[in-house]
Amino acid sequence: MPWVNKKSVLLASTAVALSMVASSAFAGGFALREQSAYYQGMSFAGNGTTGESISSMFWNPATLIGAGKGLTIESHSSFIMPESDIDGTFTPGALTTVNGATSSTAGSGDIASDAWVPSTYTAYRFNDQVVFGLAVNAPFGLSTKPEQNWAGQYYSRSSEVFSVNVNPAIAYQINDMFAVGVGVQAQYLQVRLKSAYPFSTSAATTEFKGEGYGIGVTAGLTVRPWEGTEIGLGYRSAVANNLDGSYINPGGRFFAGMTPVSFAGNRAGIEATVVTPETVTLSASHRINDTFKIAGTVEWTNWSRLKTVHPSSDGGTATTNPTGLPNLEFNYDDGWFFSVGGEYNWNQQVTLRAGVGYELSPIDEAIRSTRLPDNDRLWLSAGMTWSPSDNLAFDIGYSHLIPADTKIDISGNHQDYNSNIGTYTGKVDSQVNIISAALRYTY
Repeated sequence: MPWVNKKSVLLASTAVALSMVASSAFAGGFALREQSAYYQGMSFAGNGTTGESISSMFWNPATLIGAGKGLTIESHSSFIMPESDIDGTFTPGALTTVNGATSSTAGSGDIASDAWVPSTYTAYRFNDQVVFGLAVNAPFGLSTKPEQNWAGQYYSRSSEVFSVNVNPAIAYQINDMFAVGVGVQAQYLQVRLKSAYPFSTSAATTEFKGEGYGIGVTAGLTVRPWEGTEIGLGYRSAVANNLDGSYINPGGRFFAGMTPVSFAGNRAGIEATVVTPETVTLSASHRINDTFKIAGTVEWTNWSRLKTVHPSSDGGTATTNPTGLPNLEFNYDDGWFFSVGGEYNWNQQVTLRAGVGYELSPIDEAIRSTRLPDNDRLWLSAGMTWSPSDNLAFDIGYSHLIPADTKIDISGNHQDYNSNIGTYTGKVDSQVNIISAALRYTY
């Protein structure tokens, strides 16, 4: 098939290959916000300021200065229960028609997968001024899996990702007003993406998979301008994950321009660099009295750095693809998150909290795909803490997410559209429920 263009094969496997996860990621794009049961209960309002939980170090390492004496250990678990269905119409293109594809309105079924997202935090206070901390998180991930032969199968069948981020950090209390913190991120990322092979009447599947590592930093500052008020500014840097893996193609070849390039065993080794974005978190909290505390957060995520990813064959370079692998276009906008919340000390053992948030997705209809049907969403949250003793506490948080009306239109000038494959237009119906729980103990 010498008329197949350079995008025909790999873009058929994924409309946003290397985006790694679809609608079951819940911090905009493919990030996971669910890193703290304590702050989940306030829709993450005030998560960059010090509180009873040291989980705030994920957003601002300077907040470690709020840790108690000795050793503090926290274990958090978030259980994400999403529902997401895509209904629409696929109209075959030039080559899918030749190979027997017909128009289809088969629904995706529930593409979202339930998930458990764990995180742990440890802090050790050396003295009144210095605290060391260690966080282990899964900041990016989850998976989606529609029905095998749904209408959009040529643009996506399944997406899976696994990440681990290890973050040692240290905080220093400069004086009664200022504290600072710095840390290092070591991140592991594993990706697997599948789609139907469009140029065959069989149920063959193309697959991209890869894994790699990257290094980043964290930094932060807290300011207490007057009694009862705190302002926190935290930063998590971008991490360049250098992935090594393979691309499996049942056709056994890529296309470099008009020339087919074969590779043995229907498999080619590939390399790619995926840069997860930096995040800046600005938070404030104010204790009105011994009973009430209010808080707020504004968070910016630099998703717009994800423009084009250049995968290459083993032995290639970041800008030349001798086997015909196409560049992968993202063109995300920046992401924003806003939240307000508060907590009420019911008694010495029980604290109640609630919050509301609104998230501006980095993805709009101009670039939205079947693999990542992300959109703006409203967060409604509530939670509580039970402290049976001075050194032991249990946190629980609940959030219900309501996405805006979401449409997909892969046709015309859409960056993922390929006339050889065909068009897909549809509507996404989704909602998310999240339950988080944590145990906190100080030795």
